[in-house]
Amino acid sequence: MTTPLIDVRDLEVHFPVGRTMFNAGSVVRAVDGVSLSVGRGEVVGLVGESGSGKTTLGRSLLRLIEPTGGSIKLDGREVTDMSSNELRDARSDMQIIFQDPFASLNPRMSIGEILSEALHLHGIGSRSDRRERVATLLETVGLPAQVASRYPHEFSGGQRQRIGIARALSVEPAFIVADEPVSALDVSIQAQIVNLLADLREKMDLSILFIGHDLSVIEYLCDRVIVLYLGKVMEVGTVADIYQRPRHPYTRALLDAAPRVSPHRRTDRIMLTGDLPSPLSPPSGCIFRTRCPFAIQDCAQIAPPLEETGQGHKVACIRADEIDLATR
Repeated sequence: MTTPLIDVRDLEVHFPVGRTMFNAGSVVRAVDGVSLSVGRGEVVGLVGESGSGKTTLGRSLLRLIEPTGGSIKLDGREVTDMSSNELRDARSDMQIIFQDPFASLNPRMSIGEILSEALHLHGIGSRSDRRERVATLLETVGLPAQVASRYPHEFSGGQRQRIGIARALSVEPAFIVADEPVSALDVSIQAQIVNLLADLREKMDLSILFIGHDLSVIEYLCDRVIVLYLGKVMEVGTVADIYQRPRHPYTRALLDAAPRVSPHRRTDRIMLTGDLPSPLSPPSGCIFRTRCPFAIQDCAQIAPPLEETGQGHKVACIRADEIDLATR
């Protein structure tokens, strides 16, 4: 088996809350024992409701948020043990595209300065080399080279996100975390950005962790899907398996909530009820049981591990073999 570019094992990101010198306080388990991998040239979708820990997980892979436990390997190198200098060097191999194209660009810097900043930091090329690189980056994301002298406020949301993508590509990374990169854009612009990412993935052999909530985008762009709930992985599988043969009730509920037109779609939809439980006091046993229509008494006692069901499809549900959740 080929070694994955990104290999994560038992990752934890816990935040202490209410801790004082007299009180130990509580802990928010934002990411709680997550294992995942991203192969070379693979796009993996990460889905789940708001508050499920998707952004925290994505940023912790780059150590923009420090993990509190577990292992992150980038091309075989342990990221969690890297010194600040080692991490700075490793950041040329892993970059992020932020959700908000308005807040992620420095308004006081020109586009050329924004795109050449990382090149300067990593000591890549001379000044003239960097100018040429900026022009190439802009053309790569569908913008004319002449805009390098302009400032972020002069661009639309879609254009700013293209600039954000160009910035992520500036140091030629192998791995990119795309943190809901189209959710802040108009629907008419979203497809353009998704198609751009698809083209760049093919041309540059990029590996991408695509965080999103629009399941139609995930289905179009991704090879595999990871379903996250309250900081834990509920299901992992190929796009075909997840969308046609989900094994976890939460996955099926997410699919049923998405607007999809299919003549073969089942009518017995699963609707999520109640709010996402607090990560300060998650339910015992299966953390999804308080909203699961198939929960039984054992679900309150057993915390189901993520188990292989065949051909890379994994699910964390003690009733996965008993209930039919196929979407057609």
